[in-house]
Amino acid sequence: MTPEAALAIAGMALVTYGVRAGGFLLSAYIPQSGFAAAWLRHLPGAMLAAIVAPGVLTGGPVEAAAAVLTVVTAILTRNLFAAMAVGTIAVWLGRSVLPLI
Repeated sequence: MTPEAALAIAGMALVTYGVRAGGFLLSAYIPQSGFAAAWLRHLPGAMLAAIVAPGVLTGGPVEAAAAVLTVVTAILTRNLFAAMAVGTIAVWLGRSVLPLI
């Protein structure tokens, strides 16, 4: 390994640790009530939707069917992990099985 590569890896490790430690240290200052707290509670779902939406909107029928199955699973089970697993497996099966038909 070259010294430049080792330095780059060490730098990335320090930045990663700094971001994580900074989040931990700043967590004491996160509001527990009010508008900002409500906004922060909704942020993970909005970020997940922003990541998934382009794939569903630009994808084909497999992605659309997987999205429907994911939403139905989320409504019926109220379990985010189960919904994500069903959606992932549906896309995987659809992409691997449908080309064979």
